[in-house]
Amino acid sequence: MADGELRGHPASRGPRDGRDAEVVTGATGTAGDVEDAQESDAARRRRRAQFLRELHEAKQLRDRVQPRRARAARMRQQMRMRTFRW
Repeated sequence: MADGELRGHPASRGPRDGRDAEVVTGATGTAGDVEDAQESDAARRRRRAQFLRELHEAKQLRDRVQPRRARAARMRQQMRMRTFRW
């Protein structure tokens, strides 16, 4: 990962900012809390989708850079599928 990508990662953050704290500790149940929770859920889905895209790209790159390892992995997968019992 590049340094710029780590800034958005939840584990790299320090203490939670005020908005997140309100969502977690908000006991009033106002409409603003619900909107913040939905927004954070949408943001989490966006971050997850970005992570999965980058992971897929990294796997493709590894397969291109190490063709012998990729071929061996394909052969192992084929063998697992041949010996799998339904």
